[in-house]
Amino acid sequence: MKFSLLALLPALVAALPATELAKRATPTVYLAGDSTMAKNGGGAGTGTDGWGQYLGASLNIPVVNDAIGGRSARSFYNEGRFQSIIDVVQPGDFVVIEFGHNDGGSLSTTDNGRTDCAGTGTEVCTSPTTGEKVYTFVFYEVQAAKAMQAKGANIIISSQTPDNPWESGSFTYAPSRFVGYAQTAAKAVSADYVDHGQYVADRFQALGASTVDSYYPNDHTHTSPTGANVVAAAFVKGVLCANDKLAPHVKNSTSSIPGTCH
Repeated sequence: MKFSLLALLPALVAALPATELAKRATPTVYLAGDSTMAKNGGGAGTGTDGWGQYLGASLNIPVVNDAIGGRSARSFYNEGRFQSIIDVVQPGDFVVIEFGHNDGGSLSTTDNGRTDCAGTGTEVCTSPTTGEKVYTFVFYEVQAAKAMQAKGANIIISSQTPDNPWESGSFTYAPSRFVGYAQTAAKAVSADYVDHGQYVADRFQALGASTVDSYYPNDHTHTSPTGANVVAAAFVKGVLCANDKLAPHVKNSTSSIPGTCH
């Protein structure tokens, strides 16, 4: 199912400002992402789990994990999955948006339905197989965030987690272009931003190759439950270091989570 957030925005923006909308007593955190965030690693195989399953242990408010394996910002948008969150989100709720692992590729001759148009905002491509207008990673995240903000939600845009940075035997972390795109999207809508990739990379570097290798039972992308818990803690560290709107709902102290702030 496809839908147009652009068409929806005027009606949402015309609603009462977020500060005038009644907030529910206990906000909820909704997660929008791919298999690295999803329950059971989004079907990534035995022994895997997504970090979204462990975020709730650090918060004093409920978490709804809507992440789905194999999705990009584009496919999450086109399938109506952002819309499903927009439909239920209430003033004061939080939405964490994290994509990147499935957003790459080329639209020159083929289209897997996930690849975004290259660029940082307004670029538009045409699918070579369906004729669909394909927008950028930034576009999809910005449109979703604006619609949720219009309903009074607090948005956190998070950079993608790294593949195993010890895979080659020595530590290497080079952020993908989608890390920068996520930060661009966050700035465009004045959302909170967590450089999750960097916080995870820092922690994995400190833990060393043997430990981190054990977190990847099947491939270099999907973590074990133990690894997912470490990845979730890295996200919480980023939230606390930024002292963003979610920070008051974190049960941990900044110093109780290993690592340094950026």
